Amino acid sequence: MRVRPATPEDAAAIATVHVRTWQATYQKQIPRGYLQQLDIATRRDEWQERLRSGPPDTVQVLEDEAAGVVGFVTAAAGEVQAIYILPAHQGTGGGRRLMAAALDRLRAAGDTEATLWVLATNDRARRFYEAAGWHPDGTTSIEEYGGVPVEELRYRRPLRSGPAG
Repeated sequence: MRVRPATPEDAAAIATVHVRTWQATYQKQIPRGYLQQLDIATRRDEWQERLRSGPPDTVQVLEDEAAGVVGFVTAAAGEVQAIYILPAHQGTGGGRRLMAAALDRLRAAGDTEATLWVLATNDRARRFYEAAGWHPDGTTSIEEYGGVPVEELRYRRPLRSGPAG
């Protein structure tokens, strides 16, 4: 597997990863109706626009030689904004590769620390982040999904020079 900058041609694959991962990961954390209404075609159009107009290298994809794009990460302005990998490819080291690429991108932009948001109930993601040196900083937020309030926690970590990790 390799990580590379996303291109507009990756929009459909990113949208598929985005929707399918949300539907699998959040099925007991976000209302079912909200997850069922997620639409790959709509997300594809949103991703095409973002990849055409956004700053370069803010979105990177994880590409499997046989399966194509199986994950992605977005990072800008001191924040890892999203990191998702299809369930069948989780636990293979791809998440660490994507996170390293995101942190390297933030360092290259001059950031000295990074933040990210995670659902308070997403124990698997929280363990992943904590193993990578992230810690909750005490800031919380409430987002609504399908009319249901869901708590998010902000995590933070310093960005030291050198390889991410």
